[in-house]
Amino acid sequence: MSGQALTAGELARHAGVTAQTTSGHLGKLTEAKLIAVEKQGRHRYYRLATPQVAQAIHALMAVAASGPTRYHPIGPRDQALRLARTCYDHMAGRLALTIADSLVREGHVVLSDGAGMVTDEGRRFFADLGIDTKSLRARRPLCQTCLDWSERRPHIAGQLGAALLSSVLARGWVTRSAESRALKLSRAGESGLATAFQLPADWRNEGPFTRDVLEPEVRGGPSTDVLAARQPAG
Repeated sequence: MSGQALTAGELARHAGVTAQTTSGHLGKLTEAKLIAVEKQGRHRYYRLATPQVAQAIHALMAVAASGPTRYHPIGPRDQALRLARTCYDHMAGRLALTIADSLVREGHVVLSDGAGMVTDEGRRFFADLGIDTKSLRARRPLCQTCLDWSERRPHIAGQLGAALLSSVLARGWVTRSAESRALKLSRAGESGLATAFQLPADWRNEGPFTRDVLEPEVRGGPSTDVLAARQPAG
């Protein structure tokens, strides 16, 4: 779900299982065309086959988090993931939600029922960030939403979400973590993101859904999520 390709050994260490178990699972996943294999010399790297597979996995994560109430103390790693992380090829977590809130508030995008539209003002805004929305043409939608499993509101996915992640990585505003999907904010990123997206000073504060993701308070359906996405964060 980091959007990167990993070796079988790396996957085994992350999952805490043996190499033999990992090999068996990878074989079945490859046969089912859920993952793809990239060969470089003697090494094989495994990645999710398509963005659609990643979207399906993310949806299952959201469903699993809404299951029976359990209590688990939040560790430092969990806090980092909740703050900012990759969701395959785009950003998730409080940072992604705050950016989405800002883009909606400023009239750059319109989000509704899982879909999104970039406005003319938004195209000019993204062009200033080096993102030419007219050139983002692929089988995937330009702008769509993805339900954030820790924030329980939609963040921005699709071609635009991927372009935003690429942009902030290229600027050095965030960097990938070697240990997890967490994204680390740099000093330049703190000010750069706040200025570019007009983030509120308290954007890091946890909302009602992030205080305990395993005891979610699910409110309403898609229409409620859309209304929430239109409000400033905090």
